[in-house]
Amino acid sequence: MTKDELRAELERQKQLFETVYGGEVVTYAAQPEPERQPWRKRPSLLDEAFAEEIRREQKRQADLPS
Repeated sequence: MTKDELRAELERQKQLFETVYGGEVVTYAAQPEPERQPWRKRPSLLDEAFAEEIRREQKRQADLPS
Protein backbone atom coordinates (compact mmCIF):
# COMPACT_ATOMS: atom_id res chain seq x y z
CA MET A 1 0.00 0.00 0.00
CA THR A 2 1.44 3.35 -1.01
CA LYS A 3 1.16 6.57 0.92
CA ASP A 4 -1.40 7.92 -1.54
CA GLU A 5 -3.53 4.79 -1.20
CA LEU A 6 -3.30 5.01 2.58
CA ARG A 7 -4.29 8.67 2.55
CA ALA A 8 -7.27 7.88 0.32
CA GLU A 9 -8.36 5.02 2.61
CA LEU A 10 -8.10 7.21 5.71
CA GLU A 11 -10.09 9.97 4.00
CA ARG A 12 -12.76 7.42 3.02
CA GLN A 13 -12.98 6.14 6.61
CA LYS A 14 -13.20 9.72 7.90
CA GLN A 15 -16.06 10.52 5.54
CA LEU A 16 -17.85 7.30 6.51
CA PHE A 17 -17.49 8.06 10.23
CA GLU A 18 -18.76 11.61 9.80
CA THR A 19 -21.78 10.61 7.70
CA VAL A 20 -22.85 7.40 9.47
CA TYR A 21 -22.11 8.27 13.09
CA GLY A 22 -22.29 12.05 12.86
CA GLY A 23 -18.95 12.22 14.61
CA GLU A 24 -16.22 14.75 14.27
CA VAL A 25 -12.65 13.89 13.36
CA VAL A 26 -9.94 16.09 14.82
CA THR A 27 -6.49 15.86 13.31
CA TYR A 28 -3.37 17.15 14.97
CA ALA A 29 -0.12 18.25 13.46
CA ALA A 30 2.75 15.85 13.94
CA GLN A 31 5.16 16.75 16.70
CA PRO A 32 8.55 17.85 15.40
CA GLU A 33 11.35 15.40 15.99
CA PRO A 34 13.82 16.53 18.64
CA GLU A 35 17.05 17.99 17.35
CA ARG A 36 19.90 15.52 17.27
CA GLN A 37 22.77 16.67 19.40
CA PRO A 38 26.21 15.23 18.77
CA TRP A 39 27.14 12.61 21.32
CA ARG A 40 29.91 13.69 23.61
CA LYS A 41 31.74 11.41 25.97
CA ARG A 42 32.17 12.89 29.39
CA PRO A 43 35.67 12.28 30.71
CA SER A 44 35.77 9.75 33.53
CA LEU A 45 37.88 10.25 36.63
CA LEU A 46 40.56 8.07 35.06
CA ASP A 47 40.53 10.19 31.89
CA GLU A 48 40.89 13.38 33.94
CA ALA A 49 43.69 11.91 36.05
CA PHE A 50 45.52 10.75 32.93
CA ALA A 51 45.20 14.19 31.31
CA GLU A 52 46.50 15.81 34.51
CA GLU A 53 49.52 13.49 34.54
CA ILE A 54 50.24 14.34 30.90
CA ARG A 55 50.08 18.08 31.71
CA ARG A 56 52.42 17.63 34.67
CA GLU A 57 54.91 15.66 32.60
CA GLN A 58 54.83 18.23 29.77
CA LYS A 59 55.38 21.03 32.28
CA ARG A 60 58.24 19.13 33.88
CA GLN A 61 59.85 18.54 30.48
CA ALA A 62 59.48 22.23 29.62
CA ASP A 63 61.06 23.30 32.92
CA LEU A 64 64.14 21.08 32.48
CA PRO A 65 67.24 22.98 31.36
CA SER A 66 68.34 22.08 27.86
